[in-house]
Amino acid sequence: MNIEEVAKTSPEIAVVAETFADVRAREALLDRAMGPKRRKKSSEKLRRGRRPSEGLAFVARDEAGMVVGTVRLWDVRLGEGGPTALLLGPLAVDPSVKSAGIGSALMRHAVVEAARLGHRAVLLVGDAPYYARFGFTAEKTGSLAMPGPYERERFLALELVSGALDGTSGTLKAAGRKLKNERARLAA
Repeated sequence: MNIEEVAKTSPEIAVVAETFADVRAREALLDRAMGPKRRKKSSEKLRRGRRPSEGLAFVARDEAGMVVGTVRLWDVRLGEGGPTALLLGPLAVDPSVKSAGIGSALMRHAVVEAARLGHRAVLLVGDAPYYARFGFTAEKTGSLAMPGPYERERFLALELVSGALDGTSGTLKAAGRKLKNERARLAA
């Protein structure tokens, strides 16, 4: 799905690339939507000290230009010396506009862009019934693990290229671009 199709899904919402100017609004949104414990999740261990994968950080803006949703994808390595994939998260929508299709628009856009950029697979930790509509299942994550505690049934994957996760095993490791300075840390 391209941005025009996303816009048709929710005409008053625009899904755009995240900018440094969005940092404060994104952080405030994540605090409202996920609470203070969001920084203690296993996924956070893979994001800490890293930047999102190039071209894969998005916000949803309402008609007034306010940030009402966010999603980012991060480069991870599948086990020791294994291939790379993407880890999606966090996906969050402002609680005041839940159930307006913003999360779905962000997900569709993120997956399409990841495929367009040549990535082979996307993993996440989330509610299987919600993410199943985008093609995510736990079928391909059985030999993979997150660092730290997580609920195995919530560890899901979507192959963007058929067979991309075949034979993969081990614990996910952070990969990709490291943060270089304080300003970049705040933007991450």
